[in-house]
Amino acid sequence: MTKLSDTQIILLSGASRREDGSLYPYSSSLTSPATAIAKSIASLLKQGLAEERETIAASAWRTDGDLRYGAFITPAGLSAIGIGEPGPAPEPASLPPALSAQRQTKAALVLELLQRDQGSTLDELIEATGWLPHTTRAALTGLRKKGHAIAKTKRRDVTCYRIEAQA
Repeated sequence: MTKLSDTQIILLSGASRREDGSLYPYSSSLTSPATAIAKSIASLLKQGLAEERETIAASAWRTDGDLRYGAFITPAGLSAIGIGEPGPAPEPASLPPALSAQRQTKAALVLELLQRDQGSTLDELIEATGWLPHTTRAALTGLRKKGHAIAKTKRRDVTCYRIEAQA
């Protein structure tokens, strides 16, 4: 059994209650300094109880240039706090329904919408992701920086975006 600190238990417990499984934002009951919390998260990542995934959300645990990375609970992390069966990490199918349904990131959803034949309007992207307009436009810029060719067309006098070529 993995020995966890109080901070790590609080981080994992909070993540287990979130639909996306994110460790951020962490509980206000954590009074440890930010550096201690960062060390706890690094330890959870090293132990495989959390994983790092690219995110566009403001709840990033670290950034690397234009990229933001969030920390998310894993099946092993759920087992470590007694959710699921103890022992080896459960298969992804045994994740709580809210977590298994949210494995797709919003960035992946944007890509999926832009790859449709008809593409997607800014309003459709905003509705699908729940982001503000400036965040959605920033995501489009990020995709361009990654090498995606995004074409702009008109659909009933509304600008429509579609990926022409993938990176």
